[in-house]
Amino acid sequence: MSWQSFPKVELHLHLEGGAPPAFIRGLAREKNIDLSGIFSDTGGYAYRDFDHFLKIYEAACTVLQGPEDFYRLTLAVLEQSAAHGVVYSETFLSPDFCGGGDLSAWREYLAAIEAAADEAEATLGITLRGIVTCIRHLGPDQARPAARCAAETRGRFLTGFGMAGGEMVGRPGDFAWAFDAAREAGLELTCHAGEWGGPDMIAETVSHLAPSRLGHGINVIHDDALVDKVVEDGLVLEVCPGSNVFLGASGDWADHPIAVLRDRGVKVTVSTDDPPFFHTTMTREFEMLERTFGWGEEDFAALNQTALDAAFCDAETKEKVAAKLKDRP
Repeated sequence: MSWQSFPKVELHLHLEGGAPPAFIRGLAREKNIDLSGIFSDTGGYAYRDFDHFLKIYEAACTVLQGPEDFYRLTLAVLEQSAAHGVVYSETFLSPDFCGGGDLSAWREYLAAIEAAADEAEATLGITLRGIVTCIRHLGPDQARPAARCAAETRGRFLTGFGMAGGEMVGRPGDFAWAFDAAREAGLELTCHAGEWGGPDMIAETVSHLAPSRLGHGINVIHDDALVDKVVEDGLVLEVCPGSNVFLGASGDWADHPIAVLRDRGVKVTVSTDDPPFFHTTMTREFEMLERTFGWGEEDFAALNQTALDAAFCDAETKEKVAAKLKDRP
């Protein structure tokens, strides 16, 4: 069957990372900014490796210069997600890209993003919630204002806090203050870990930051005892298979550990991460999982339920999304 119209829940999506290349090129033209060096001959984003990807990502963000730009970005990203059957999504937002960590500026950016999310829900039928992320490679001191921004703007739309960026910079415990502040404010917690770092980085993340979800988390597979602990603790992995394969974090699709982890009882979900950067969509993720592991409609329905159970939203929202998930083609 075609998986494009199959309803989906996505928990791991970077807002700026979801920016269609055409949107960024158009914004650059409007602002007379030369970004030609970040695009390939075919019009996509061009980079050599993960470290270069981070640089290209940040270069693309330079044209996002005000709340109106993020309003337009949010609509562009949600239009793409809805076209691939996503009915509920959570997106990572960084105050570092939205006002430089200044709380007053962040409130303006967040209001614009939330307004776009409400418009998309009314017109496209997709629900969005936001997760503030500090940027790991900017260091723990820079994580503190991000956590303050998150704590001060927690609400219906902004429901979580996490950390993204270069996983091999510093140690998880360095960022404990930011996570403690977010937890005390009542925010749900997630954290990128185990995409590039080994089981030790995952174990430290769980021990020092205590998130309920892990972004990626695939390298837990290399430590049987840690797999058992993840299962016992009920931790949910926000797995992004297409991203992992594209960046070489997991080998090819046949080598990806998502199926083994699921068989071991780990709660896994499926997301796209930064879809245009990795030439993927939620439709393609489902297609490749079907082709590689033979997963079908009931498998994907189970993945959706796991994701919805782990979603950072209230019970009323979950009920509405659950009704949409039942409306399969």
